[in-house]
Amino acid sequence: MPPSAIDFSVVTHVIQFSVVPNSNGTLDSSVNGVSVANSSNLVRQTHLAGRKALICVGGADSQAGFQGASSPANHGAFITNLVSFMSSRGYDGIDIDWEPLDPGDASQYTNLVKNLRILLNTINPLPLLTAAIASPPTPASLILSVADQFDQINLMTYDLSGPYPGWVTWFNSPIYDGGYRFPSTGGLVPSIDGMANSVASAGVPRAKLGIGIPFYGYVWSGGSGTSTGGAAMPRQTWTTAPSTTTLSFNSIIATYYQPAFTIGIQTPRPRGWGLITAARPTTNSSPTMTSAPARAKRVTPATTASAAS
Repeated sequence: MPPSAIDFSVVTHVIQFSVVPNSNGTLDSSVNGVSVANSSNLVRQTHLAGRKALICVGGADSQAGFQGASSPANHGAFITNLVSFMSSRGYDGIDIDWEPLDPGDASQYTNLVKNLRILLNTINPLPLLTAAIASPPTPASLILSVADQFDQINLMTYDLSGPYPGWVTWFNSPIYDGGYRFPSTGGLVPSIDGMANSVASAGVPRAKLGIGIPFYGYVWSGGSGTSTGGAAMPRQTWTTAPSTTTLSFNSIIATYYQPAFTIGIQTPRPRGWGLITAARPTTNSSPTMTSAPARAKRVTPATTASAAS
C-alpha cells in the first residue's frame, strides 16, 4: 500500500521499516528499499496529514549488526549516523528494533539508547525515540532500565507460538491465555495480556506501552499423537510435531472470517498512538504498510512461564 492510500485519520505516527545496522556502524538503507525518493514520499504525505514519521533501524535477525555497531569502537559513529539519517530524510524520530534482544545485550543496548537520547535532545523540535521489543526474550528489567529514555515502547505481541519441543498448538497472537498452562512445564501459555502485564509489573509505565498487532496468522496442520490424530484445535500436545502455514490478513478474512467472530467495536477511538509501519517497497517502489515490523524470537515454555506468570 503506497503512502497515498493510508487513512491518516486513524493513525498518529507512521514508522518506515527499515534501515539495517552494519557491524561497522554504517547503515544499510537498500535492503528494505528505504531510498531517498521513498523516504521523501512517505515523510511528505505524513506531514501533510499532520502526523509524525519515524525511521526504524533493525528488524528480525539484526542482533549481530547492532552488537558490532554499538561496540566501543563503533558506538559514537553509529549514533551519529542514525541521527544524521533521520535529520537528512526529514523524519521526526527513530525506532530501535534490536532483534533478538537478549539479556547479554543489556550493557550495549542501554548505552546505545541513553547516548542516542542525549544526542536527540540537542535537536529542536525534539525528535521521538521509540522501541519495538518482545519480552521474552528481552527481560522486563532491561526494558524498565531504559523506559524513561523512550517516548513509546511497542511490544511485539505476535509469533507467540510454534511447533517447538514441549509446546502445544496455540495462537499466533492471543489476547488472553485463558488460564491454560503448558503440560510440560506448568507455565502459562503466552498472550498479549501476559506480556503487557509482565512488563508493567516490572515497573514500566503502562502509558508508554503499545501493542504490536500482526496482520497475519498461522494455520496448524498435520502431526500425530494429538487427541484428534493431528493438529485440529488449540492446546493440543503431540508426538510428531505438526506444521504451520502463514496466512495474510486478507486470506484469513476471505477464507475463515465469520460475522459471529466480531465481538465489538470501540467508538470513539481511544487516545494514544496509532501506528503504521512502512515495510519493504513493492515492485513499483511504493512502501507497503504493515503493523508488524518484525518477528519475535522463538521462546521455550519455561521462558514463557516466567514472563507470563
